[in-house]
Amino acid sequence: MPETTAPLVALVVEDSAVQRSHLVSLVEDLKIGVVLQAADGLEALKLLEQQPQQRIFLVITDIDMPGMDGIELIGRLAEGRHVENLIVTSARDPRLLETVESMGAGEERLQLLGTLPKPVTAAALARMLEHARPRRGGPGVKPQFEPSEAEICRALGAGEFVPYVQPKVSIATGLVKGVEALARWQHPEHGLLGPQVFIERIEGTPLMARFTLSMVEQALGHLQDWARAMPALTLSLNLSADDLADQGFIDRLTRLVTEHGAMPASLTWEVTETMIMNSQAMANLARLGLKGFGLSMDDYGVGYSSMQTLSRSPFTELKIDRIFVNGASERSNRRAILNSSLDMGRRLGVCTVAEGVETVEDWKLLAELGCDVAQGYLIARPMPAGELIGWCRSERARLRALAANKA
Repeated sequence: MPETTAPLVALVVEDSAVQRSHLVSLVEDLKIGVVLQAADGLEALKLLEQQPQQRIFLVITDIDMPGMDGIELIGRLAEGRHVENLIVTSARDPRLLETVESMGAGEERLQLLGTLPKPVTAAALARMLEHARPRRGGPGVKPQFEPSEAEICRALGAGEFVPYVQPKVSIATGLVKGVEALARWQHPEHGLLGPQVFIERIEGTPLMARFTLSMVEQALGHLQDWARAMPALTLSLNLSADDLADQGFIDRLTRLVTEHGAMPASLTWEVTETMIMNSQAMANLARLGLKGFGLSMDDYGVGYSSMQTLSRSPFTELKIDRIFVNGASERSNRRAILNSSLDMGRRLGVCTVAEGVETVEDWKLLAELGCDVAQGYLIARPMPAGELIGWCRSERARLRALAANKA
């Protein structure tokens, strides 16, 4: 939960008095602060109009309500720009919730944390709020930092961008198979910043190649340190569309790996389906494969032609998007897509990785369906690269217990 000096305000919108009371109680137990409540969308908007200067940290709304349904309410909330985070609940067909998530994916003005089937549990609500963002305005809250290109250029020169790592664990054994390097900005004034603050500012600019090579070089240095304790550990890094489409960049990238004495098989480059829609990017992907690097299709299942792309590309790993993993043990539609994706990976002979694993129930489902590797908050949050060895030693027993279904 974000820390602010002003109390957080939440709004629960639910037409069932019983369900509304239950949700209000759950939110109050999380110590959010002030909890408002409304019976439908119209009542919710009236409440918000009474507090024009007050930003709402969280809205939890049902879909099916009289007066104004939840879907219309979401659109109105996005127009108002005074709600930071949104959670949608429903007891209806789970595919309706997936439709809402699709709507939220394209709406930058309002962060949809996710959807929850009823009845909502305290554990599910707490997990979802881990992804909440702090308010961008209001008393005692600093405005969201929006860096300029010049500020990012300065930070690159100062070495403020560093790799954090998130472990990837074998579901069968509980052993750490690899890590994904994730960029963080250690800003001297704003503290540790995630990629949502800076990546969009870098993409499409000449800084992208410099940024990527800096992340790769730092991560390679850590890989050499890890190799003494875990020689079989692999390192995954993300490439951008600009990186992959530039043959000159690919040449610089492979030279950098050679200079550090790393074996190509110890590195996996993660790319998304949309990045290889042009012939030059596809050719560069093939060249990386020929050199022995691992190649991962990231966010599998999100694109329109993922199966076709996977079948005609030299991928060695299929990384299933968290939207099909998180909550799959509770939603039959997500389970169906997850099962199909894992089956596709098996048929093509590639390693399957599930990202966004946050519950023991989803882990057990992945084990049942034959997924190879898991990554997510259940295992570990991203951590400074220097903490990985200590973390592996301290968490070894817990991970083995997970693999043995004894957690």
